[in-house]
Amino acid sequence: MIVAELEPVVASRKSNSLRENFDRFGEEFSDGRLTEPSPTERHFRLHEAIAYSNSLGRPLTEQEMKLFEI
Repeated sequence: MIVAELEPVVASRKSNSLRENFDRFGEEFSDGRLTEPSPTERHFRLHEAIAYSNSLGRPLTEQEMKLFEI
């Protein structure tokens, strides 16, 4: 078995400007939401859908997603 030598990984600190931008994230959203409204106005029970998807081990089909629509 051949083992390649890897170069050491050196962690570096993020610049102050990145931290300042992160701390101000979302300030420009007047109503507190972080995403755009759904154009179809469809709502789902996402926690249940995700749990079901995980148990199946695959993404849900459109038919299966309809089971979780509110």
